[in-house]
Amino acid sequence: MAENQLKTLEQKIDDLIALCNELNSENEMLKADRAGWKRERQDLLDKNEMARIKVEALIDSLLTME
Repeated sequence: MAENQLKTLEQKIDDLIALCNELNSENEMLKADRAGWKRERQDLLDKNEMARIKVEALIDSLLTME
């Protein structure tokens, strides 16, 4: 009986190790995705700021034409 319980416990431990490895891999992927999204967000914020500056310059230019 004890041998059977030991094998069951060993299998559960192996399953937990496999799950931990899988979760660690998934976590690393999610961290990489998050870093990519942060870079993309910053790029979009920068482009938005450049567009705002250009529009303001265009408006100023049009106002001086009046």
